[in-house]
Amino acid sequence: MLSTTIPALFQQRFGYAPLVVRAPGRINLIGEHTDYNNGLVLPAAIAKEIIFAIGLNGTALVRLLAHDPNEWYEVTLANVQPVSVQWANYLLGVVAQLQQRGVEVPGFDCVFGGDIPMGAGLSSSAAVECGLAFALNELLSLGLDRLALAKLGQAAEHQYAGVQCGLMDQFASLFGQPGQVVRLDCRSLDYAYFPFDAARYHLVLCNSGVKHALASSAYNTRRQECAEGVAILQRPYPTVASLRDATLAQLAACRPTLGEVVYQRCRYVVEENERVKQACTALMTNDMNAVGQLLYASHAGLRDDYAVSCPELDKLVALATDRPGVLGARMMGGGFGGCTLNLVEAAHVSNFIEGMAADFLAFYQRELEMYQTTIVGGVSVARQAELVQ
Repeated sequence: MLSTTIPALFQQRFGYAPLVVRAPGRINLIGEHTDYNNGLVLPAAIAKEIIFAIGLNGTALVRLLAHDPNEWYEVTLANVQPVSVQWANYLLGVVAQLQQRGVEVPGFDCVFGGDIPMGAGLSSSAAVECGLAFALNELLSLGLDRLALAKLGQAAEHQYAGVQCGLMDQFASLFGQPGQVVRLDCRSLDYAYFPFDAARYHLVLCNSGVKHALASSAYNTRRQECAEGVAILQRPYPTVASLRDATLAQLAACRPTLGEVVYQRCRYVVEENERVKQACTALMTNDMNAVGQLLYASHAGLRDDYAVSCPELDKLVALATDRPGVLGARMMGGGFGGCTLNLVEAAHVSNFIEGMAADFLAFYQRELEMYQTTIVGGVSVARQAELVQ
């Protein structure tokens, strides 16, 4: 297991015992592309994680070893800047953010690796950022709270990875609770937990196999289109500070000025915020059929109005629909690839996995990668019991 491999590799490489931290990836039950529009999201931390082994080395060097590609990167603390080694940027961005906040970051060694599939929409990048930020906060006794760490990780992604992400991914990795999804208001940063009956209903992820590179995709374009929509809406409706404030009636009134593309982008965001509210109500009463229908509606909006799906994701949702025990399915994450999220009754999960694998193979002539996962707590120091499992 990586929880034992990573610390052992650190000890072998550097010759001293590290602090060990686990940082989970996340799923988002519903509420996609709403976070950077000051909207509502409903994520959860999952049992796919990045393990960090880290320690202070008494030098002016940052020494990084990525376990999965077995790649090494080293830099002096006086020369931290974006580099061509993309994985290193997520870590160096965190160091730079601490330095910008006046923290004198000392030299440290770090070995990290995990089982979050890259490019699958499970926020491996946020886990890397939050895990390192949490670890340095522990080692240096900085006293930063989890919200401050989430914002620090977000800023690192903006400045060093070039993705203008919202706060959801970092927030979910840090604030996750076992058996709970968390509704985050991305405007006020208020949050509340809602129960997810993991004994009766499972979340199964189906990986389209299409890698999404958000920094080079249309992700930033969608942000610009939403901002354009807000600017147009503000002329007749000055109180619309973001799409969170807009109504469908206002959008309809401005449709000719917005143009069809921007209108569709904005309509999706307004409707998705409402779906998050409805999902929370359904979770409180354990009405999982209603949650499933909202997932289907979310996918339709992402496909047709927000235009961030792809043929493979659409096919996976179509293959899942009407399969026994499936309550809902949708693409998840930024889009243009990654995974679908499937809400499946526990008794039907085995048949679901078998059937999806066979149908996908028949259609695409390649294997379908699937993950069952559980909802877990957020970033934490790995306890001794976890290291010997």
